[in-house]
Amino acid sequence: MVKQERALRTRAAVLRAAAEAFDHGGYEGASLSQVSKAAGMSVGALTFHFSTKADLADAVMEEGWAAVQAVLERVAGERTPALRAIIDITLELARLMEENVAVRSAIRLTRERPTASTWSDSWLPTVRKLLDEAHRSGQLREDALPADVATLVEHLTSGAEAYTRERSGTGPGRSTGHQSAAGRLERVWHLVLTGVRAPEATAP
Repeated sequence: MVKQERALRTRAAVLRAAAEAFDHGGYEGASLSQVSKAAGMSVGALTFHFSTKADLADAVMEEGWAAVQAVLERVAGERTPALRAIIDITLELARLMEENVAVRSAIRLTRERPTASTWSDSWLPTVRKLLDEAHRSGQLREDALPADVATLVEHLTSGAEAYTRERSGTGPGRSTGHQSAAGRLERVWHLVLTGVRAPEATAP
C-alpha cells in the first residue's frame, strides 16, 4: 500500500512537471530531462513511468480532458435550461484554462501534435446537443441557428484561451489586465444575449 501511494505521488509530480513544461515550451520545447529535473528525479526514474515524451504528453492530455469531462458532467447534472448550461460550460472552461495547467497543456498539445484531436472535440458535441435542445424549446431566436451559435461559442472560448495565455505569459502578447478570463467572458455573454445595437439605431 505504501509503495502504491508513493508511486501515485510520483506519477502526479511527473504529470504536474510535464504539464508545466508543455504549457510553457510546447511539445518540441519540452524535454524529458527538463521534466525530470522539475519533478526532482532522474531521467531513468521518469522513464520508468513514461518511456517516451509522447507517452508523457498522452498522459497530460488525458488528465486535461478528464478535467473537462468532469465539468461537462457537473453542469449537465444541474438540470439548468439548455442555454444557461451552454454559458456555464464556457465559463467553467475559461476557469479551467486559468487554473488547471494540464488543461492548458492539453489544448496546446492538440495544436502541436498532428495525431491529436482538436481542443473543441472534448466539449463541442455536448454544446451542440444543448443548442439543439435550446432551439427546440424556444430559448433561441428563430433566426439563431444552432450551427451558427456553435461557431460563436467556439470563437468565444478561443478568445478566452488567448486572453488566458497572454495573462499567464505563455502566449505571444502581454498581460492586458487583472480581470479573470471567466469574468471577461461573462461580460461578453451579456452583450451577446442583450445585443449591442440601440433599438433606435439604423442597421449597419
